[in-house]
Amino acid sequence: MANPLSKSYEPDRLVHMLNVQIFGVKNSQATRAAERFFKERNVPIHLVDLKQKPMSPAEIKRFTDRFGLPALINAESTAYIDAGLKYLKLSDSELLARIERDPKLLRLPFIRAATKLSIGHDEESWKAMLAAPPR
Repeated sequence: MANPLSKSYEPDRLVHMLNVQIFGVKNSQATRAAERFFKERNVPIHLVDLKQKPMSPAEIKRFTDRFGLPALINAESTAYIDAGLKYLKLSDSELLARIERDPKLLRLPFIRAATKLSIGHDEESWKAMLAAPPR
């Protein structure tokens, strides 16, 4: 790795060292937008299709610790309304179990780049991920 203090240092090279993990569903417009955003900037991504493989409990905990469980839920989604969740009172563990079964309840995509996290379609947050040096 180049020394950041040397004259030959190129900040764009840091972007290539960043590894971005996108949790979403392939047919989601927001997930595709995130995928396109990072690919256009030549950032390596790892897409986890939540229809194929649910998020691990530890990964979900990472996002709930940062944003809180209510922030992860897309209360406007068809899946949320169709499941009747608007009118049900569920415990956090019941809600987490529903999320595992139906990722469309989430405000996708969830993005992780080193210690930086983002939920939903949030290009400003994605740009900040690229600007911050990886840890």
